[in-house]
Amino acid sequence: MLTWKNVIHYAVKGNLEPDFKVIKSDEDWKLLLTPEQYRITRKNGTEAAHTGALCSLFEDGQYNCVCCNTPLFSADIKFKSDSGWPSFTQPIKENAIKYVKDISFGMVRVEVLCNTCNAHLGHIFPDGPKPSGLRYCINSEALQLQKIEEENNEE
Repeated sequence: MLTWKNVIHYAVKGNLEPDFKVIKSDEDWKLLLTPEQYRITRKNGTEAAHTGALCSLFEDGQYNCVCCNTPLFSADIKFKSDSGWPSFTQPIKENAIKYVKDISFGMVRVEVLCNTCNAHLGHIFPDGPKPSGLRYCINSEALQLQKIEEENNEE
């Protein structure tokens, strides 16, 4: 389980290597994404609090990067944080997320990106629920929910 200490270590000393990398030109990203997805994921934007489609959605499945479809978070670790953005306590895999020290807007934060394609996802804070204490605060526009389809075992 990742802790705040791990997050700070990765942000300062370097991140784990992803399983693979996806590299596209800026023009390719513009063709693939909606204007809002592009603004958020490729230009480090954010959506207004409480406006994201995934903010209050709690369905089974996994949340993948909207840019490269890499699995990032499981619905099992999503929680209601009242922050205005979808919140998670852990990534699906330790190397799924990249951590970057962010000193914009006169504060020190840790930005989270997709480690596969460098898409801006949001930020992480040490005020989440136990046991990890982490809150990944993620833009809805940076994610796509892959729902788990129930198998019909009837014959």
